[in-house]
Amino acid sequence: MPDQSPILSIPFILPAQAQKHVTHNEAVRLLDVLVQLVVQDRDRTEAPSTLVDGLRHIVGPGAVGDWAGKDGQIAVAEDGGWTFIPAQRGWQAHVLAESQMAVFDGLAWVVAADADLRAGSLGIGGAADATNRLVVSSPAVLMNHAGAGMQVKLNKAAPGDTASLLFQTGFSGRAEMGTVAGDDFQIKVSPDGATFHTALQADGATGAVTAPKGLTVTGALTGTGVVGSVAQVAGTPTGAVMERGTAGGGSYLRFADGTQICTFAGLSAANAATAVGALFRSAVVAWDFPAPFAAPPVVTGMVQSGGAWVVADAAPTGSSAGLRVISATSLAGPVAFSAMAVGRWF
Repeated sequence: MPDQSPILSIPFILPAQAQKHVTHNEAVRLLDVLVQLVVQDRDRTEAPSTLVDGLRHIVGPGAVGDWAGKDGQIAVAEDGGWTFIPAQRGWQAHVLAESQMAVFDGLAWVVAADADLRAGSLGIGGAADATNRLVVSSPAVLMNHAGAGMQVKLNKAAPGDTASLLFQTGFSGRAEMGTVAGDDFQIKVSPDGATFHTALQADGATGAVTAPKGLTVTGALTGTGVVGSVAQVAGTPTGAVMERGTAGGGSYLRFADGTQICTFAGLSAANAATAVGALFRSAVVAWDFPAPFAAPPVVTGMVQSGGAWVVADAAPTGSSAGLRVISATSLAGPVAFSAMAVGRWF
């Protein structure tokens, strides 16, 4: 028969043993230490200066002094000294300093926070079920960074699946954002949880954003996407909403739909004194447009003094027009006028 129990190494009373009370008391002492094991801490590396019989500690790694070489063992204060009990794999101890249970894994004492926590389902303030395996019923949920940034990831198996955030009222869907039945990012709303309307959609391949139900803007529109460089590919706008500029021939304004307006307020004829029947005209004044048109535009003009008007001498081209001032009376001096051309830049 062995002298000690195989698990806790508690001494047995042997047949015909003298002073049986010594063995019995030692067994009781060990049970007193190990049953309902509670320790003060698990990271102390040096014995406290004051000994209180019955207090227990788990010796921390790298211990020194009286505890040197006893890392991971249970240190018990007894009769003015220390008794050390080696732990076995699977032993548990409640650590008062941390208010949590520690388990000896064969090498060290670990708590739940030291390792991954895995559960088939988890309900916090509510009951989880087969579909909603994580349920949190709380006034708020905080996910804080651990030193830098913070990401929340929603991963789906295939593009046709759904990865989204669903906002509900009375457990009925009212808004959803994410990648639904594709990889385009969508924001949807619903009045009843059954019919959803796509408010915004960002193309996953190009990043282009569309608003299928329309868009109302009550604030200012700014940025190079509003006033910048207009462009088009095969008739489809690819640049800003409008573009404006100036050149020697005046100013121009282009729109994304292809409309272009050119204006010039600095034109002048030397005179309008050449008689044509009952009227008088000027020589042809050439106007080179500040930006070219894709086809001849419609050109109009206005004389800055009364009694005269502007006409085109011939059909304009995409880059220029010839203009004359016509007057009911002979104008011997310079005649200032302005002109405008309206057409398409593509």
